[in-house]
Amino acid sequence: MERLGIFGGTFDPVHVGHLAAACAAHHQLRLSRLLIVVARDPWQKHGSVGAPAEDRLAMVEAAIAGVDGLEASRLELDRPGPTYTIDTVEQLQQTGREIVLIVGGDVAAHIETWHRVDDLRAAVTLAVVDRDEGGAPLRAAGEGWRVEHVLMPRLDVSSTDLRRRVAAGEPVEFLVPVPAVKVLQARGLYTGGR
Repeated sequence: MERLGIFGGTFDPVHVGHLAAACAAHHQLRLSRLLIVVARDPWQKHGSVGAPAEDRLAMVEAAIAGVDGLEASRLELDRPGPTYTIDTVEQLQQTGREIVLIVGGDVAAHIETWHRVDDLRAAVTLAVVDRDEGGAPLRAAGEGWRVEHVLMPRLDVSSTDLRRRVAAGEPVEFLVPVPAVKVLQARGLYTGGR
């Protein structure tokens, strides 16, 4: 049985918190591989994404190059229309594969608002990243979810703050992996020029 992890988001930009969560999930959940799925047009963030999808994918690809078990995925970039996780899950479903959807506790608390949530609940194991070691385990909203937990240290890094730092000309190296920073700089992202 292949255990395939899906870790989706805008990654606007990708940062060390995203990557620490992905690596922790890959290891702790014993995943065969983990797809970092860049959302093209996330329906809950429509109109508020800073960088174009292709640029966000390039940053993810640069950030995880050479990391065993992690793969950048463009599945949602190549599909027209709004980005819904259930569409990605259905595209990846096949006999002999278990799909594990990795989300943060903040996302798990609101997952019942997602598109076709009943189908999603039936199709995946939900892995919730708990950022507070020793804290009470977070539970997904609603009943019927198969839930696993991933522990990782608290890293207070946000894409919103990173975009602000770049726009202000402040360094973001090591908050954003250096290869991704090089992509960000080469493409002039978050500087107001693009």
